[in-house]
Amino acid sequence: MTQRATSFRDPAGTTCLFDQRVLRLLTAEGTAAVEAFLETSTARDFCARNNLVRTRRLEPDEITALSLTADWEKHLHSKPGAAVFEHERIPFANYPYEWPAEMLWEAGQLTLELAATSLEEGYGLKDATPFNVLFRGAEPVFVDLASFERRRAGDPVWNPYGQFVRTFLLPLLAYERWGVDLAQVFLVHRDGLEPEHVYSFCGPLERFRPQILGLVTMPTWLGGKGKAEAERLYQKRTLADPEKANFILASVIERLRKSLAALKPKPKRNSTWSNYMSAHTYSESAFGVKQKFVGELFEQFKPERVLDVGSNTGHFSVLAAQAGAEVVAIDADPACVGQTWRRAREQHLAILPLVMDLSRPSPGVGWRNRECSAFLDRTKGFFDGVFMLAVVHHLLVTERIPLEEIIHLAAELTTSLLIIEFIAPQDEMFRQLTRGRDHLHADLDEAAFERVCAAYFEMVRSQTLPGTQRRLYGFKRKEGAA
Repeated sequence: MTQRATSFRDPAGTTCLFDQRVLRLLTAEGTAAVEAFLETSTARDFCARNNLVRTRRLEPDEITALSLTADWEKHLHSKPGAAVFEHERIPFANYPYEWPAEMLWEAGQLTLELAATSLEEGYGLKDATPFNVLFRGAEPVFVDLASFERRRAGDPVWNPYGQFVRTFLLPLLAYERWGVDLAQVFLVHRDGLEPEHVYSFCGPLERFRPQILGLVTMPTWLGGKGKAEAERLYQKRTLADPEKANFILASVIERLRKSLAALKPKPKRNSTWSNYMSAHTYSESAFGVKQKFVGELFEQFKPERVLDVGSNTGHFSVLAAQAGAEVVAIDADPACVGQTWRRAREQHLAILPLVMDLSRPSPGVGWRNRECSAFLDRTKGFFDGVFMLAVVHHLLVTERIPLEEIIHLAAELTTSLLIIEFIAPQDEMFRQLTRGRDHLHADLDEAAFERVCAAYFEMVRSQTLPGTQRRLYGFKRKEGAA
């Protein structure tokens, strides 16, 4: 029985992962708000589109069954008298610091669309953070139902405005103009970037560019005055004409939409690895052999959940998804991951692309490192197939990770199939990476590689790629190997 609190900052309720179920405890006030919102056409429509998390309230006998466990009693004591709701579980949890800019932009689109649509039914959002969104494959899902509240008639203020700017617009601006990756933002600043922070990136003339002037320069120059008037700004106000108030709110959301549209990420094709698929060192015949090898193993094992490590622009992720698997594709190059997301979205493929360096995977984040779980914790027992194609030599040489450690981790990542590529030290790319330190890998050959793998895996098949110093292996994980 596993249980872990994942969200507890909202006074209206607590969310926890309990025995692989996502449960939310809500106060009486929070329960009334959520149940009322679930009856709206907004909630029904977005659930039907799979962009809003599906939710149901547990019956009393279901809560009684939960209450028989001591672990659940701890949660009940934290919210006495709370109602219990169950959310559908998004297959693989993911967070803004793991997304490419394209996914942050899409999450912003969904947030504003929900804000505008729910406004028409008298509802608003209490907050506007990308942490309210998870991706199911390439599609965003808004998961925090407790963010919706009934608006006061005549209220013209959208309180999450500043938060939306800090967590969506300014990170996208920093990425587009200065190459600041989202991990550099959200792993350090949970609530995004302040205008003053971004202002420090700007040159003297750059500060007067229209987009930067409005989002960064003016708020920075007026910062002192703005802080002095903050209390007045957020005081509750009511206009006599509710329609006028709604018009003001709709106008605010529309301005944010235009700002977001102007920051839509453009494909970046000049990163270190974004042109790999068109410029790799394989001959056409060698690459065909590689693709056939992977396809045949996939047909033999039929993995349902695949992790593609070092996925580049997602060629093999696409093959796995087209064969029916749910895929998590990780690569350290945000431009490559962005390309993978675009392709998965356009072709409606079950691929979740994440910006991830396996040598430095995402840690546990938040209070006591428990609000957002570590990437490796999320992988435990989840994947029955792992691809490690043209990646081991990077870990060996660039990151100096011992081969035993790499294979041990591979055995922890998969419950069954591992497709892995061995690249000999004599390979041109390997030698480029070693930069004259060839002696460090003098003992590495196919026999040594197979010997290390044998501690955790049984070899199913192998194949030399013609005209190369590379060999593909298909392994089945031994019971109890990791």
